[in-house]
Amino acid sequence: MQLGRQPLHTRSSVISGLGVTRCRACERSSDWRRGGAASPDPRALSSISHMTTYVARRVLIAIPILFGITLLVFAFVALAPGDPVDAYLRPEMAGNQQLRQLMAHQLGLDQPLPIRYLAWLGQTLGGNLGYSAITGEPVNTVVWKGLLASGSLMLTALLLGVVLGIPLGVISALRQYSWLDFQLTGIAFLGISTPSFLAGIGGLYVFGLLLGIFPIGGMQTAAKPFTIPDFLAHLALPAMILGFGYVAIFMRYTRAAMLEVIHSQYISFAESKGLPNRIVVVRHALRNALIPIMSVLGVYLPDMVGAAAITETVFTWPGLGLRVVEAANGRDFPVIMGIALIFAIVVLWANLLTDIAYAVADPRIRY
Repeated sequence: MQLGRQPLHTRSSVISGLGVTRCRACERSSDWRRGGAASPDPRALSSISHMTTYVARRVLIAIPILFGITLLVFAFVALAPGDPVDAYLRPEMAGNQQLRQLMAHQLGLDQPLPIRYLAWLGQTLGGNLGYSAITGEPVNTVVWKGLLASGSLMLTALLLGVVLGIPLGVISALRQYSWLDFQLTGIAFLGISTPSFLAGIGGLYVFGLLLGIFPIGGMQTAAKPFTIPDFLAHLALPAMILGFGYVAIFMRYTRAAMLEVIHSQYISFAESKGLPNRIVVVRHALRNALIPIMSVLGVYLPDMVGAAAITETVFTWPGLGLRVVEAANGRDFPVIMGIALIFAIVVLWANLLTDIAYAVADPRIRY
């Protein structure tokens, strides 16, 4: 019997009539024609299972790390030189030993360190970070206000880094060893090597004082109601100064990743098929180069947080960085502990999300 060029479902029926097992694709097709559900792909189920296991493993690893962070935060603050009671007393009362002992007892500072840690941990797990020793304001409120300000600054700077850094890195890689490549590489090295405080002071002096283009500090104009245009005007300069470092980081890593990818065999194969250069660069080269770039966020996130804190201090931007500096100067230990803990949690979970995104993009990581 000749099968010839019969359709696939006809050939499978003939093969079935000869006593040969029908192919899996035909079985799913016949199930669909009969109205039944197609059988799930075992490879897809295996991929989902491996991904679920990977995420669960990463979350379980993060839990003891989080408890270790709480222990370190408490130890650094509890063992710091000085007496926390000083923040609660006016200068004229600081010499009253009886009052100091009473205040230490009320705050639980006369308890052993393990007891104090467990009490603070239980309070923190309950969502209560305590109260500011200077203003009496709940630390939760201080953290929330600072988190909104820091988040707006960091996300704007990060957006600048992605929107400008990645395209410039691609251009630099495609023009390797050209005059443009040398210029962009020099700018990237300048952005990476310039300290945040120096870039902030320089930008503040040039664009704020000399040229008067941007406001020189704060999040809004004093004695004026909050408006979006005024907020954006105050946000622009610190975001650009902070974003300059982010642009340099993304540019440098994108260039390195693109140079590694464009010399791969599958890129040569795509070019040999006659695909337009834009398709080869965007769909094949850049798409695969973005996978290692994801790790940049995880590696540089602590540095980004530190740079944001310094930038906030220079521009008096009321974010977590400025708040923790003010708390350190005033020995406001509850605020210091609360902000340090939030910083650590943000970095920890951002690294976790980066690892998960990396595993989604590169299935080899899951196994």
